[in-house]
Amino acid sequence: MTVPGSQGPWNQAQPAPAAEAGAAAASSTGAGAAGPGAAGPGSAGASARHDLAAQIGQVARGDAAAFDAVFEQLGPSVFGAVKRVIRDPAQSEEVTQEVLLEVWRTAAKFDAGRGSATAWVMTLAHRRAVDRVRSVQAESERERRVAAADIPYDEVIDAVESSLERERVRRCLNSLTEVQRESVTLAYYRGYTYGQVASLLGVPTGTVKTRMRDALIRLRDCLGVPQ
Repeated sequence: MTVPGSQGPWNQAQPAPAAEAGAAAASSTGAGAAGPGAAGPGSAGASARHDLAAQIGQVARGDAAAFDAVFEQLGPSVFGAVKRVIRDPAQSEEVTQEVLLEVWRTAAKFDAGRGSATAWVMTLAHRRAVDRVRSVQAESERERRVAAADIPYDEVIDAVESSLERERVRRCLNSLTEVQRESVTLAYYRGYTYGQVASLLGVPTGTVKTRMRDALIRLRDCLGVPQ
């Protein structure tokens, strides 16, 4: 399997480890090596597992050729395991590349005493695949919440402007004298006429009118209303 666009050490031109091993075996044993005493399939499998563990040990020392060999052996299996979790082929390729990069960077953490090299790599693959699924789900949930809480910005602006205007009016009202503020509140916020305000405050109507006129002038200046 090939991971497009990767920049790791597996892109370097390296001799095929399997071919080298075959050539070495042929030169040392000759054509008649296969005989009654030849190793069976079980021995070959154990040897392959041992070789993979040894190769990961070499990867830990920065051996790019060993990494190529690990890639060739486990790349398809990693991709298959990841794709079973993620489903999406493009994302599966990305995660496979991430897994193999993690092998390259963390090979020193592999402990043959705790399990096989294949199991270690597949554990990394499963963990990365699950993390990707959770990340995609979290992103989808964030997008859903944002869409559900789509803010009508015009309404927000109007509400903010109204709130700021109310605050300005409140501040300017507080700048009035107590008797002016009382008259304005009763007339403009309670809806009383000047005569009713005068009756409520126990003062002549002319006094209320004077207070209102002075109060409105101060409010106009405070609010910056043009004359």
